[in-house]
Amino acid sequence: MMTVREQYAPGPASGAQVQKGGEKWTLILVRQVRHSPEKVWQALIDPAQLREWAPFDVDGSLGAVGTVNFTWAGNPRVVETKVTRVDAPRVLEYGDLRWELEPLDSGTRLTLWIKIDRRFIAWGAAGWHICFDVLDQLLNQTPIGRIVAGEAIKFGFQRLNAEYARQFGVAVLDVPAKFIAQR
Repeated sequence: MMTVREQYAPGPASGAQVQKGGEKWTLILVRQVRHSPEKVWQALIDPAQLREWAPFDVDGSLGAVGTVNFTWAGNPRVVETKVTRVDAPRVLEYGDLRWELEPLDSGTRLTLWIKIDRRFIAWGAAGWHICFDVLDQLLNQTPIGRIVAGEAIKFGFQRLNAEYARQFGVAVLDVPAKFIAQR
């Protein structure tokens, strides 16, 4: 019998757009989830919940303005990051990321703006697409565990990368061999 994680496959590339300009482009991802902004907010700020779905670890809560240390998946280097805006449960900003939560009758519209080197914009969209799916599972109380970096290759990353590249009109970058080797 397959586990929920083994059955996971991301849907088609959707809910993303880019604002082009300069070396860093802004990726905008929108997802509707069937949970209250308060519940989604906790998943965005709580280090334990972030470890279940986000592509980074953080050494403290993101729920207060200040400095925290990030470790991004696939990169052991610790990065000091400033949390610059906390307007619970509506707006959260830190580093190059901005989250907005809008209440809906059926839950929350979650929007992420993130600045990414334009060469890697499709990678970013594919990776965050999978992270949003994993977040949704966590919020539904059917956690499947974080799927990031080389692990994402097993779960449709390459297909999503190609689909987003086509949507954004950019070249498809090959996935580094070190990630494929982790499969």
